[in-house]
Amino acid sequence: MSKLPLISGKSMCSLIEKIGFFRVRQKGSHVFMTHPDGRNVVVPVHKGEDLGRGLIRTILKEADLTNDDYLQLRNK
Repeated sequence: MSKLPLISGKSMCSLIEKIGFFRVRQKGSHVFMTHPDGRNVVVPVHKGEDLGRGLIRTILKEADLTNDDYLQLRNK
């Protein structure tokens, strides 16, 4: 398994918006996003900080994305 490239919370929100998620609300630094099919994801957005690899994996799992999907979306 290769290392996932790091990404900021703001960029992660933009990335998962590409696959149909939309922002529902924000409480503090946490953005709550949902998909029309019922999937929900919470993304912490802290200015100047990247998400950790474990958190990226958790977000991808909640969004039902594979590591390869993530890499392809990043390169678009």
